[in-house]
Amino acid sequence: MTSIHLFLNNSISPATNLARSIKLQNGRFSIPSNGSRVIACANVDVRPPDSVSSGKLGFGLGSKEVVEAEGRVLVGTYARAPVVLSSGKGCKLYDVEGREYLDMTSGIAVNALGHGDPDWVRAVMEQANTLTHVSNVFYSIPQVELAKRLIACSFSDRVFFTNSGTEANEAAIKFARKFQRFSHPDGKEPPIEFISFTNSFHGRTMGALALTSKEHYRSPFEPVMPGVTFLEYGNIQAARELIQCGKIAAVFVEPIQGEGGIYSATKEFLQSLRTACDDAGSLLVFDEVQCGLGRTGYLWAHEAYGVFPDIMTLAKPLAGGLPIGAVLVTERVAAAIKFGDHGSTFAGGPLVCNAAIAVLDKISKPGFLAGVSRKGEYFKEMLMQKLGGNSHVREVRGPGLIIGIELDVSASPLVDACRNSGLLILTAGKGNVVRLVPPLIISEQELDHAAEILLKCLPVLDEGNSN
Repeated sequence: MTSIHLFLNNSISPATNLARSIKLQNGRFSIPSNGSRVIACANVDVRPPDSVSSGKLGFGLGSKEVVEAEGRVLVGTYARAPVVLSSGKGCKLYDVEGREYLDMTSGIAVNALGHGDPDWVRAVMEQANTLTHVSNVFYSIPQVELAKRLIACSFSDRVFFTNSGTEANEAAIKFARKFQRFSHPDGKEPPIEFISFTNSFHGRTMGALALTSKEHYRSPFEPVMPGVTFLEYGNIQAARELIQCGKIAAVFVEPIQGEGGIYSATKEFLQSLRTACDDAGSLLVFDEVQCGLGRTGYLWAHEAYGVFPDIMTLAKPLAGGLPIGAVLVTERVAAAIKFGDHGSTFAGGPLVCNAAIAVLDKISKPGFLAGVSRKGEYFKEMLMQKLGGNSHVREVRGPGLIIGIELDVSASPLVDACRNSGLLILTAGKGNVVRLVPPLIISEQELDHAAEILLKCLPVLDEGNSN
């Protein structure tokens, strides 16, 4: 006789979904006749969730088993932290053994509303029960509604949706090239080159990669797209001179560099780019994939400078954890783009767009943005007070809740020590910058806790240096 465990359920409530044993004898099931309904059974000996019996969550696997399985089945592109996360709520994450972590990473600046935001969950569930995907062969309401909202709260007149930040930058490259050809109909060779800057990161696909300054990202895949010149971030004179040569289709710049080390542009630098592009007929592209959508305390990072682009690329937090990107453009740029010039099967699907509407409606509220600014200032001041006296801390910088702590040594030992103490943080720059990009909903009490853990773990930098 073989025992098979099925999940029986009356109310389809996770809290009451208990496993009951059903015997299989002579090829026949003996099923209770109490009105319960079998909702899942595919495997022999499927037991109740391990979270009930052993404290483990998910598929009942421990961290060791998951890490070993990952090494067997996935391409080795990621140097992952040795943590297997299985659930989250608010600003807290939990691993498969039930350990709690304060999340100061937000999935690399993605989960702006934290984990499991009720309004976001409701938007996803309602849309998933209605319509998830139709492709761009047809119209869909959430896509149009999200585009209307993005236009209403930005400089833009039109939107093109993608599935990620690197795809958004690829689209911006194509739009810039097409715009220049459209603007030079006389057959004269149009400007086709691009300017990017030191410490920049625009993505890992071939066009966006060509705009990314770190050579170790590009060199294994060369030749990448030609015609890109890297200038020093903030060098007004060099940028002006190159733009004036008349060969530049577009200038790509991050108002705040995230991956590069949390460096902020100056108003003078961005304004000079705007003026030079206007004079030469080049387009100005702001990459706000990481710094946009409330991260700085402004809805768009460039608003703090009063300088506006022709194109802006977005992604990370827009759909609250679902894959989406967007390219916002002026009517002048959009006029150059025709049917078939670009496209995507999945981009702008009903599910992700409905999720993005829920995110944008919350983040764009003035009170929410003011809270981000207030908490960012509070946190930065606290970090300077607690950590500023340490000999390894060079600078604490960044607006809103995109904060960098520059060290004179590698930040990796500090990242590891913080993780072991229940705090998840990132690095940036050359690996010597601690990058703090928590959910925008984080409380001051949680920021206090993060600062205390950072302070407690700082001595590990001395240990690492002596070793």
